[in-house]
Amino acid sequence: MNMAAWLERAAAAWPDAPAVYHGTTCVADYAAFYAMAQQVAGWLQGQSIGPGARVGLWLGNSPAYLPLLYGIWQAGAAAVPINAKLHPREVAWILENSDASLCFVDADAGADLATAVAGGAPLQIKALARKGGLQALAACLGDATPQAHPQPRAGGDLAWLFYTSGTTGRPKGVQITHRMLRTMALDYLACVDDVCAQDCAIYAAPMSHGAGLYNIMHVLKGARHVCPASGGFDPDEIFSLAAHFQRVHMFAAPTMVKRMTLAAQASGADGAGLRSVIYGGGPMYVADIEQAVDRFGPIFIQIYGQGECPMAITTLSRGEVADRSHPNWRARLASVGRAQVSAELRIGDETGQPLPPGTVGEIMVRGDAVMPGYWQNPQANAKALLDGWLMTGDMGFLDEDGYLTLQDRSKDLIISGGSNIYPREVEEVVLQHPLVEEVSVVGAPHPDWGEIVVAFVVTAGGQPMDQAALDAHCTAHIARFKRPKQWRQVAALPKNNYGKVLKTTLRQWVADAGPGTEP
Repeated sequence: MNMAAWLERAAAAWPDAPAVYHGTTCVADYAAFYAMAQQVAGWLQGQSIGPGARVGLWLGNSPAYLPLLYGIWQAGAAAVPINAKLHPREVAWILENSDASLCFVDADAGADLATAVAGGAPLQIKALARKGGLQALAACLGDATPQAHPQPRAGGDLAWLFYTSGTTGRPKGVQITHRMLRTMALDYLACVDDVCAQDCAIYAAPMSHGAGLYNIMHVLKGARHVCPASGGFDPDEIFSLAAHFQRVHMFAAPTMVKRMTLAAQASGADGAGLRSVIYGGGPMYVADIEQAVDRFGPIFIQIYGQGECPMAITTLSRGEVADRSHPNWRARLASVGRAQVSAELRIGDETGQPLPPGTVGEIMVRGDAVMPGYWQNPQANAKALLDGWLMTGDMGFLDEDGYLTLQDRSKDLIISGGSNIYPREVEEVVLQHPLVEEVSVVGAPHPDWGEIVVAFVVTAGGQPMDQAALDAHCTAHIARFKRPKQWRQVAALPKNNYGKVLKTTLRQWVADAGPGTEP
């Protein structure tokens, strides 16, 4: 089934229901939303773009994003959503690798992209005025004849080509099929949260990533879709929109949750109107989510997924996130929950053989939400897929009750003196100190120990770092061999557009300073 069929059905069932907003202004009901998608598909057909073609979306969040996405699907093509903050040369590489014939871009980036792709494969660039919204899109499409119905698509056909962040070498194109999207949406309704027509999805995180994926179940239920007027994430704007719309859902990276908590503590906001905040995409530290629940109440739900199994590996429910009565609540809060209904989980050794509960190994997942493979990359497929299992590259363990606890990416493991050290374990402890606002831990080469632990710390309010106090705190809570041997205070941690800390950058900072030495 073509996922555009869900929008077609919603438009038939609730044509007058408000659908797309820019800030608090409704710019399209469901009939208009679908009509715009139909016209996009008709325009693409006029450009000889149809089933199987790839169409890039290098756009910031705007009301035009969803009609474009569904219009691409309506035409039977596959969308290639691209991080809006990437350099034009990075975008050009993705478009060339995906063999896209067309890319919609924000108008102020069109010329830069044209320069970056000059001399490469032929590419049509269609620039849209970001502030023009649906009017700018309508002007772009002209008098194109709408395509009446979605092109038939099989479950295994490509719908969304998602390029990984590329923190190690070139990004890989994850093939997300229509079946994967449908499975993800049904898993959400079964395991994560309910959705009804009165709900409102706010897109404050990039729509090229998890926030955009989560539009699908809201379209299915005829809910409202809101692009903040700022086009991005601002805690005070979120609080204002939540108070206006009520029953607000949003997807947020852990760093966004922390910023919301800090902003609410500073302003006295209570987040009225926020119904569900789904968080994932990076490590959520126990201290941070405790503070968030204390401030906003039981509105938080955790998911764990990857582009290769989008948003659909595990869930920690709102009840479990907020629970403080269970004897094992803290360990469960430190976990990412239990398998979603379509996912089969395993902890495997280096050959993929299952390991017993409580043993750390590589997290493996199998099911209908798992990708069929990377785009034109058989070498990467051979490493990532094993007898139907996705080798996630994440390390973790399952307890006897099926709760999955992440340790780190396998490449982030620090081996010091022959002992394994998982950075997240150290980070959780350091973050409990009141002086620390943020921390990230990496390994640094050492002539005797192989590696030592280096902690990059952002202090609360920019206070001077007290290394002796942090040393004493770590010595009181974790084994001495795990405590950081170097402490480095920084004004901010380097992060990508999705709020993930760039440990590759931290490792480069370590390398630029020379080999690690024990103080």
